[in-house]
Amino acid sequence: MVRRLIRAIRGRRRPARLVALVTAAGAVGWVISAAPATPGRELPGVGTPGVGDPYFPALGNGGFDVSHYDLDVRYTPDNGRLDGRTTLTARATRSLSAFHLDLRRLDVTHVEVNGLAAAFTRTGDKIKIRPALPLVKGRSFTATITYGGIPRPLDGPIVFGSKYGWMKTADGVFVACEPNAASTWFPSSDHPSDKATFDIRIRAPKGLTAISNGRLLATHDQGTTCLLYTDRTKPMAPYAATATIGKFDVRRGTTRGGIPVYVATDPALPTGKLDFYGITAEATDYWSTLFGPYPFEETGAIVDDMPQAEFSLETQTKPVYSAVRDESTVVHELAHQWFGDSVSVATWKDIWLNEGFATYAEWLWAEHKGRKTAHQSFLEAYNQRPAEDPFWKIDIADPQRDTMFSRAVYFRGAMALQMLRERIGDRAFFKLLPLWTKLHRGGNVRTAQFVGLAEAVAHQDLDEVFHTWLSAPGKPKLPTPTATPRTTAGSTPRNG
Repeated sequence: MVRRLIRAIRGRRRPARLVALVTAAGAVGWVISAAPATPGRELPGVGTPGVGDPYFPALGNGGFDVSHYDLDVRYTPDNGRLDGRTTLTARATRSLSAFHLDLRRLDVTHVEVNGLAAAFTRTGDKIKIRPALPLVKGRSFTATITYGGIPRPLDGPIVFGSKYGWMKTADGVFVACEPNAASTWFPSSDHPSDKATFDIRIRAPKGLTAISNGRLLATHDQGTTCLLYTDRTKPMAPYAATATIGKFDVRRGTTRGGIPVYVATDPALPTGKLDFYGITAEATDYWSTLFGPYPFEETGAIVDDMPQAEFSLETQTKPVYSAVRDESTVVHELAHQWFGDSVSVATWKDIWLNEGFATYAEWLWAEHKGRKTAHQSFLEAYNQRPAEDPFWKIDIADPQRDTMFSRAVYFRGAMALQMLRERIGDRAFFKLLPLWTKLHRGGNVRTAQFVGLAEAVAHQDLDEVFHTWLSAPGKPKLPTPTATPRTTAGSTPRNG
């Protein structure tokens, strides 16, 4: 074997060196020592533990770019235990001797990189992995992590004070992870700038339904129920992944526009209060006429009985609702499929590009239904808040971490869009929205990019409009009445 190894080494253009190593037992072993580095070639280093997000500097990880996750999780509701095996495929963006992944509170038992056992250590919510062989810049690699334990949700001021992440329910689990809780159930580079495709396999006890993102490809009954969901062609931010489990009544079909629909509702919830299926199908089709083609292969909803979670979330393809909400919430979360899921923020300071757009979609829906114009919705929101309200003090283009989900981000963001619409006119505005989602489909964006595109479409300098309604402190003055649009309820143009 040593001779074959020597011949293989000699056959390389840049030979490594074979070095004798005396072990503790006194035997002679052999290790490969890299030849001296070529001048200018990057030496392997340790990837940064964090991508430098201004609100979550330790979130995500540097030195590589994930392209795919293969998740295999088994959950036992009786004792709350999760056992998982995650294989990620990534490309090294620099030569790496070690790299990090995000994983909270769960115990790692084994790691392999490119099929070889890898050393690993843990510090807080980070796992540091040291491959047996360095990773070469520009080349793809795989890492497989086996882990388990009792997942715990996160809490704090971020999501309105509610717990979020992996949340145990009476019959299973409710999984909603924005902004930083994907790592409560699988190892990841947990930042929206590192999107990837997913295969998700869930193993749950008989009698329960497991639901995830994308299309359900297969179901196996082998003592436990195994379900495989895939979204292999559509990249997803880790926080938008879900693996919700429980007792559900499932309805499947297609929208009038031909988009598959999957709606799961907890039978413990009151029936007849809200037609989740009908609204989901109708809104998906309508947003497709305003925002561009639906960006995914399936639409739907997961409606769970989880009152402790005081929010709903735009998990990709199937938003999760912690209770029966209202029509506005459903159309809001579905609008996020374009603004937030398909077109995702590059950093969390740009969160208004998600929430302001989805809130404005509620106003467009009311206009579409003939209830009130978007301008009337704008005036109601504007007039509700006096000048001294702290609402007007938040710079929603940089709202700060603990107020990134404040009402100002939602409603002042929607106001900015209505003022933009009134400034550039309906034709340009409804040309801008689908162009934005088309240009950045599956990617990540910043506020400056939206401003630049709006100016290009409208052929105007719009800095004053955006500064006034996004960032200027104090309650802005309303534009002159002649600037208001001449639209009436129900007259929203379709794609301009």
